[in-house]
Amino acid sequence: MSWNAPDPMFEGWDKLDWQERRERRFRRWLSARGVEFSSDSVKEEYQQRVRSLIDAITLKKPERVPVCANVHFYLAKYSGLTKKEAMYDYGRSAAALIKFHEDFRPDVQAKPVAPARVFEMLDLQFVDWPGHGLPDDTPWQYREDEYMKADEYDALIADPEGYFRRSLLPRFGSAFSPPAAMPPFTDFMEAAAIPYNLLGFAAPGLVEGMQRLAAVAGECFAWLEVTGAAAADAAGRLGIPPEWTCSAKAPYDVLADTLRGTKGIMIDRFRQPEKILRAAERFVPLMIDMCVRQGAWAESPLVFFWLHKGADGFMSESDFRTFYWPTLKAVMKGLVEQGLVPAMFAQGSYNKRLDIIADDELPPGSALWMFDQTDMPAVKRTLGGYACIAGNVPTGLLGVGTVHEVEKYVTDLLDTCATEGGFILRNGAALDDAKAENLKAMIDVGRSWRG
Repeated sequence: MSWNAPDPMFEGWDKLDWQERRERRFRRWLSARGVEFSSDSVKEEYQQRVRSLIDAITLKKPERVPVCANVHFYLAKYSGLTKKEAMYDYGRSAAALIKFHEDFRPDVQAKPVAPARVFEMLDLQFVDWPGHGLPDDTPWQYREDEYMKADEYDALIADPEGYFRRSLLPRFGSAFSPPAAMPPFTDFMEAAAIPYNLLGFAAPGLVEGMQRLAAVAGECFAWLEVTGAAAADAAGRLGIPPEWTCSAKAPYDVLADTLRGTKGIMIDRFRQPEKILRAAERFVPLMIDMCVRQGAWAESPLVFFWLHKGADGFMSESDFRTFYWPTLKAVMKGLVEQGLVPAMFAQGSYNKRLDIIADDELPPGSALWMFDQTDMPAVKRTLGGYACIAGNVPTGLLGVGTVHEVEKYVTDLLDTCATEGGFILRNGAALDDAKAENLKAMIDVGRSWRG
């Protein structure tokens, strides 16, 4: 499909309400554009899986409970790869994806781990990965620091794109340093001045720097070509659909996770709270725009949010209401308006947040919520009938429990939490010690549960 060709899905888009827009995205998800199915039965299996997900999201009782397995580096372990091999060897990583899909048959595709060669080519400074600062069998990790300084809020708020390009990204990796010399495109206001304004694009190292970034982009395409073939195999041969369009973050988490860091943002909440609020508000349209652009060509309408610093242990309920929820809700509303489905993974305890996130400004059935350390009966009381809700199977249980214990836990979890909208079961990412038989039991029991 040409990136520049008109997309019939968007014809008359401005005349549609959010539900009509979402229905078009659902139809695209079901249509499996470009998938070459090995048989009619595989195509029907693909569509059954997507229908179950759509029914769960829209608070209808699905034919069966869709089960999503968020396995990350478990793919490597299951195929006998080290984490370094999984990140560097695209072919073997893709083969591990295929093996996992064949053996476990989840209801959505698993995702490959990040490509280490891209990190390496960018000379990333804010992460370590196996073979680069970490042992070969250790997952890649962030190096938390104050990459954005405490006195730089005004620059970020005034011009986020310019601030990222000129100040922040060069701190992330040396490959981003040359583009910092590019002159602002807003200089091009007058024809007679264009010859002078263009001179900045001949800055020493700029051309070579852009070529370096182009080479990194080429590496990304090489990774996507190999792992994308595994995804095509999952869809066409096994009938397993893609799960999500893109990932997003709460605006506060953009600041707290990567820019200011945990310590920096906590100090800022006391010293310059108004700057946090203004910066978070500045990120709202940027986050919506990024997700809408990526969702324009993707098959699935789901946008995944990994929620971090809004958990009970990171801030008070008052601070959650002030700093975290308003801008997160604004992003969610913006995506819902465009027919996208926010999929919220609340990592950590959200027991003190449930009444807040059951917000009547978000239409019932417009988002789904997943929890891992929150009281699930309380989740059902608060969100049941309002949103599709999902729970996590503890990774420790998958590692040291018996198959019977896993089956009982999953059954109890579903009995407690499932609503008329169904349930999406999702395990965590730290699966180094998981047993294959326990993971299979989790998927099989969830998928066969009828309630």
